[in-house]
Amino acid sequence: MNNGATSLNLASIVEHHARISPEREAIIWENLRFTYGQLNGLANRVANALVEMGIGYGDKVALSCPNLPFFPIVYYGILKTGATVVPINVLFKPREVAYHLQDSDAKAVFVFEGTSELPLAQMVKEGFDKVESCENLVVMTIDPLAPCPFEDCKTLTQITYDKSEHFETYPTKPDDTCVILYTSGTTGQPKGAELMHLNLMTNVTTTYQIHLPMLDFTDGEQKTCLITLPLFHTTGQTVQMNTNLYGGNRIVLLPRFDPKLTLEAMEREKVNFWVGVPTMYWALLNYVNENNFDVRKVSRHLKVVTSGGAPMPVEVMKAFESTFNVRVLEGYGLSETSPLATFNQFQRPSKNGTVGQPIFGVEVKCVDENDREVAAGERGEIVIRGSNVMKGYYKRPRETDEAFRNGWFHTGDIGIFDEEGYLSIVDRKKDMILRGGYNIYPRELEEVIMTHPAVSLVAVMAVPDDRLGEEVKAYVVKKQGEELTEEEFIAWCKRQFAANKYPRYVEFRDALPIGATGKILKRALREETN
Repeated sequence: MNNGATSLNLASIVEHHARISPEREAIIWENLRFTYGQLNGLANRVANALVEMGIGYGDKVALSCPNLPFFPIVYYGILKTGATVVPINVLFKPREVAYHLQDSDAKAVFVFEGTSELPLAQMVKEGFDKVESCENLVVMTIDPLAPCPFEDCKTLTQITYDKSEHFETYPTKPDDTCVILYTSGTTGQPKGAELMHLNLMTNVTTTYQIHLPMLDFTDGEQKTCLITLPLFHTTGQTVQMNTNLYGGNRIVLLPRFDPKLTLEAMEREKVNFWVGVPTMYWALLNYVNENNFDVRKVSRHLKVVTSGGAPMPVEVMKAFESTFNVRVLEGYGLSETSPLATFNQFQRPSKNGTVGQPIFGVEVKCVDENDREVAAGERGEIVIRGSNVMKGYYKRPRETDEAFRNGWFHTGDIGIFDEEGYLSIVDRKKDMILRGGYNIYPRELEEVIMTHPAVSLVAVMAVPDDRLGEEVKAYVVKKQGEELTEEEFIAWCKRQFAANKYPRYVEFRDALPIGATGKILKRALREETN
C-alpha cells in the first residue's frame, strides 16, 4: 500500500476545482452542462462502483466512448481507484477490441451504447466475449432508465445509482501507470505505451503554460475549449481535456467533427481554444467560403488554435490565419511522449513548415545511425528524453529496450533542426501511413489480409490523397485459380478493420517485387506510385 508520501494522481485536477469552485462549469455537451462539483461527484460514484467490483490499484480498465460526458466521468473515476485507463478507438471491430482487452489485461470495459450508424456496444460486446480475463462489461446509455442491451451485463446507471459521491482517491506514485495508449509499430501488433501520472501531469502543466499567455484572464471570464478530436486519442485527451480541466476552463464536446457544427459551437459557446488536424482546417475554410459564413461571430472569441497530426500546408495555414484573424501554432509529439514534445511557442515567431522548438523539460535532438547528434541542417532520427516520455511498452521489454537506446526515446521519425532550433519533420516511420491525422501501420493490416482465402501475398502502402494527405492501398497477389473482385476485397476489409484503416484501393498483380532476403521491396512500389 502506497503511504501517500510521494503521491500524484491525475484525477486531482478535477478534485482541485471541485473543492475551490464547485459551481464552475466543466463540461458542455449539447444542452447538458456539468459543473466541477458534479463531474467530481459522478466520477466518485464510478470509483465506488469499481471498488465494489474488486477493481483497484494496478488493475486495467478499458474505455470505449466518443466525445460525450461519459468519457471524463469514467476516465477520472478509474484513476481515482489507482487503476489504469485503457482508451479504445470507437471505430474498432470485434477482433481489434478483443486484442486490446487481452493485451492490456483489462479486468473491465466501459462502452457507450452507440447508434444505429455506429453500433459501438455490439462491437465491443463481441470482442469482450472472446476474452475470458475481462470479467465486467458496463454499457453507458443516454437514457439512464434504459435496460442493458445484453444479458449478464449492467449499465452505468445500474452500477452507480446507490453509490456515494464521496471517495478517497488512491495515492498513486508519480511513476505509477496512469494510462495505456496503444500505438502500432511497423512490425507486429499494436503496443501499449505506459504513460505515468508524472508524464501526463507535467505535459498538462507545460501545455497549459504554453497557451496561457495567449489568453486574457484579466476580464474574469472562464475560458472555453472546443474538442472535436477524439478523446481516446492522446491529443484530445491530454492537450485538450486534461489541460483545460487542469486550468479550470470549460470543455465543449462534439462527438464527431463537422464544419457546420464546429463553427456553430464556436459561436454559441464563445470558444477561445481549439485543436485540429490540417484536414479540419481545410474543411472549415471550405465551409466558410461556400456558405458565406460570418467568421467575425467566431473570430472575436477565438484566441488559440493548434494543429498537429500531419504537416499543415502553408497555403491552408495562411488562409486560415487571414480568414479567422488568429495565429495557428503547430507542434509535434507521439503517444509515447504524452504527447507534446515540440511546439511553435508564443514567445517567438512561428516558422511555417516547422513544428517549433522543444517544450519546457524536454530535450530533443536528431542523431545518425550511430546515435551521434547531427549538425543543424542535417537529417537525423528524432530522439527525445524528458518527463513526458513513457515508462515503456506494456509487457514488451525487448521493444522498450530497443526504443530507449542510450537513454533516449527513438521515434523513428526523421527531422532537421535549423540554426535557430526549429524542428522540421522530413520523413516518418518507415512505411507508416498518415491518413487524416491518424497513424495506420501496414503490417497489422497485412497480417489480417493474408487470412483471406483468396490472397497469396499482399503489401499495404500509402498513396497520395488531396483531402486526407494519404490513403490506404493494397497490392494483392491472388492464389492460383481464385476469383476476387475489387468490390469484394474492399467489402471484406471493411468488416475486418476500423473505418479509418481499411484499404480504399486495391491493385491485383501477378507478383510483387522481392529482394534478396525475401522481403517485399516496398521502395520499388513506392517509386512507381510517385
